[in-house]
Amino acid sequence: MSRVAVSFFWFRRDLRLEDNIGLFHALKSDFPIIPLFIFDTDILDKLPKDDARVTFIHENLTTIHKELQSIGSSLLVKNGSTKEVWQSLVDEYDIKEVFFNKDYEPYAIKRDEAICEFLDHNNIISYSFKDQVIFEEKEITKADGLPYTVYTPYKNKWLENYKSTAPVQEYNGTAFYSNFFKSSSSLLTLEDIGFVESKIKVKPYTFKGVSNYEETRDFPAVDSTSYLSPHLRFGTVSIRKMVNYAAQSNGVFLSELIWREFFMQILFSFPKVVTHNFKSAYDGIEWRNNEADFKRWCEGKTGYPMVDAGMRQLNETGYMHNRVRMVVASFLIKHLMIQWQWGEAYFAQKLLDYDLSANVGNWQWAAGTGCDAAPYFRVFNPEIQLKKFDEKGRYIRKWIPEFDLGYCAPMVEHAFARDRAIATYKAGILK
Repeated sequence: MSRVAVSFFWFRRDLRLEDNIGLFHALKSDFPIIPLFIFDTDILDKLPKDDARVTFIHENLTTIHKELQSIGSSLLVKNGSTKEVWQSLVDEYDIKEVFFNKDYEPYAIKRDEAICEFLDHNNIISYSFKDQVIFEEKEITKADGLPYTVYTPYKNKWLENYKSTAPVQEYNGTAFYSNFFKSSSSLLTLEDIGFVESKIKVKPYTFKGVSNYEETRDFPAVDSTSYLSPHLRFGTVSIRKMVNYAAQSNGVFLSELIWREFFMQILFSFPKVVTHNFKSAYDGIEWRNNEADFKRWCEGKTGYPMVDAGMRQLNETGYMHNRVRMVVASFLIKHLMIQWQWGEAYFAQKLLDYDLSANVGNWQWAAGTGCDAAPYFRVFNPEIQLKKFDEKGRYIRKWIPEFDLGYCAPMVEHAFARDRAIATYKAGILK
């Protein structure tokens, strides 16, 4: 019995039907399109079984599946290592083409190269598209073609390129939905892939605070953040839509979206930053790396209210306000003299919006070891930060209920810690 010739669209960090470039081009294929998502066990096996991000992914896959069912199609979801899944699909279907959107992280690049080689070996054509960024790794460079390593000139070049084509084109593929493969497959449940529903939920994104973003963004009690970052991380919303909106609404908000692409370019161009300092001169620093101190930091029991409130918010909700992220990162590195890699790894476990490039970039910024980083002698004073950004204590009392009932003493005195950090950095910087 002959098999029907089909093409596949492979969902990854682009969990939406609307304004999805790879999907748009796939639907214009000469063959019916089977939409696919793979729960990659090489990634999932390292996660807790109630990981909130897996729950969020499954919720969005369910939404996509229901939309496809309404037009007589369905989403095919598989669970396993990507190579084994693609082998089974090649055995089952007469696949002519595979479409997907690019991912720029080291693991994803290596995975995609292997899959494309496998597909090519099976005479299947693969097509990849730029979708999760406005400008990818080699589109914003210095005059000599080298990547920028300082944010401001990168931002200026980014804005110059954007304004020459603004607004960025958005892609509406609804006219081609009839090319989805007609099917009625059921969706794998969380239990089918060995997970359970998390109590932690990703909030819907909002633009309520964008108009005066620069005035309110540093005050965690105001809760004026957009909660957009998890949605950009998993592609439940299009970056083109967000950038076009931000460009018309608030320049500071737009700058935050440009930071995202800056760090993605740094990760692509300098993959060593995942585990090593961007500035190798800092490789000689003698870190304390005290495990008991690290545990107190993780649990939010340092005796510094803004640090502890931030860590407790992270542990309970998967979120942490950006101003507070800077404070807790500086405290771990400069006050406790614990390597940034420890904090980066903990955030990777907990953050709903965990994005490798941004997480590494921001932790190295706080440590002074990254590109365009804060100077090493800049040590945030958590008490001053509290007075400036949560003067009435609304944020800290929300997350530290015992604050007025005998709160614990600081685990280290600020002036002592600051002097120790600066002296340790000075002694450790390689000449």
